[in-house]
Amino acid sequence: MSGGDTAPMTPRCRLAHTADLEPAELREIRALLDHAFDGDFSDEDWDHGLGGVHALIRDDGGLAAHGALVMRRVRHRGRWLRTGYVEAVAVRADVRRTGLGGRIMAELERVLDRAYDLGALSASDEGALLYAARGWQCWPGQVHALSPEGVVRLPDEEGGVYVRPAPGAPLDLSGELVLDWRDGDVT
Repeated sequence: MSGGDTAPMTPRCRLAHTADLEPAELREIRALLDHAFDGDFSDEDWDHGLGGVHALIRDDGGLAAHGALVMRRVRHRGRWLRTGYVEAVAVRADVRRTGLGGRIMAELERVLDRAYDLGALSASDEGALLYAARGWQCWPGQVHALSPEGVVRLPDEEGGVYVRPAPGAPLDLSGELVLDWRDGDVT
């Protein structure tokens, strides 16, 4: 750049495992999620986003965006697939619609494509627009979970689960998905 040109710097996206985040960073992530979800982000939701890889973007205002990718098992057509499950995606209100959500997803998808058979997530109506624009496909079939009592159907989750097969691993979009069990919302 020459003279007085001062273009804003694009904030860097950092990847870190939960184990590498400081307690203060975890508190900051939780605060972002609580605010982004208008207080409707439970302790179980928080727990679901821990233990994997986090993508974080900071700007002058602090933590601007976050998303996590955790490992789960999903059964499809008799095979348990190693699944990268996207959790806890949020962008600070004052920087929404600036591409930060897409940048978070691009980093998580990069990891997903190299380490998993399948990507999956549960999307809100608002979030579904981002995921569909990035090529994620709404699962058209039934969704189940392997509960402590056996396999149970989750009809309320149908139409809200999105999948992304890993490169070179085509996915038959017929049949059912069976998610591994976890406390709180299974999806």
